[in-house]
Amino acid sequence: MLKSMTAFARQQFAAEWGNVTWEIKSVNQRFLEPNFRMPESFRHLEFELRNVLRKRLNRGKLDCTLRIEMNPKHAGRMKLDQEMAQQLLTAHEELQVLAQDNQSADLVQLMRWPGLLQQEEADTDTMEKDVKQAFSQAVEQLIEVRQREGEALSEIIEQRLKGISSEVAKVGEQMPAVIKWQRERVTNRFEEAKVELDKDRLEQEMVFLAQKLDVAEELDRLNTHVTECLRLLKDKGPVGRRLDFLMQEFNREANTLGSKSINADITNSSVEIKVLIEQMREQVQNIE
Repeated sequence: MLKSMTAFARQQFAAEWGNVTWEIKSVNQRFLEPNFRMPESFRHLEFELRNVLRKRLNRGKLDCTLRIEMNPKHAGRMKLDQEMAQQLLTAHEELQVLAQDNQSADLVQLMRWPGLLQQEEADTDTMEKDVKQAFSQAVEQLIEVRQREGEALSEIIEQRLKGISSEVAKVGEQMPAVIKWQRERVTNRFEEAKVELDKDRLEQEMVFLAQKLDVAEELDRLNTHVTECLRLLKDKGPVGRRLDFLMQEFNREANTLGSKSINADITNSSVEIKVLIEQMREQVQNIE
């Protein structure tokens, strides 16, 4: 299935510890060129994420942006060291016995004891897992968009290929009449000049002229290129480079066709074919 290299994907993931947002923008590029923008605390994941892209994509310049919003409640959660607290309370009771004083413990003072209250560390394993999962979902979304864009490009290219086939058929139909007209034109000129030519020599000249004007080979190649393009459009793998090469071959045959033309209609068909090729070439630049 044809895929475009131009696409955009945005994937959000809400977790207990915070929100993850991935944005991936893709444009045409000869090779696969991913660029990452992410918080430094997640920078070590870049190599693994690049491998995810290499397995799923073949071409394109990708700008991948990660945004993290931490949950303040989760980030600021305090944890009581219960074992230490029990030891402090036990020590306070022992002091009460020794001092024979029933004064209650000052809990505010106890909370200031070093290490009694600790801020919970974020579960980095869970955070990294969520970030990678959101990235995989964003890549899937990007591929879906690329496929939809590819379907649209495929329809455009097919229309242009039909146009080329139509012009090729038109030229093919005109060629016998063009050769006949050229033969009559040459004969009339010799008659006007009152020059007598040997019949065999005239036939040889006509054969030479017909060969010079013959565009059957160019028309056959154009039809062959159309068939190959239609086949590539249905190919499941990346075909952008092969289509780009075919555009060059199309141009070569169209130029030869134009150089051999001695008829305004054939010249117009040659120009129209070049226009259609250029329109296809612009679209092919975005195909993976």
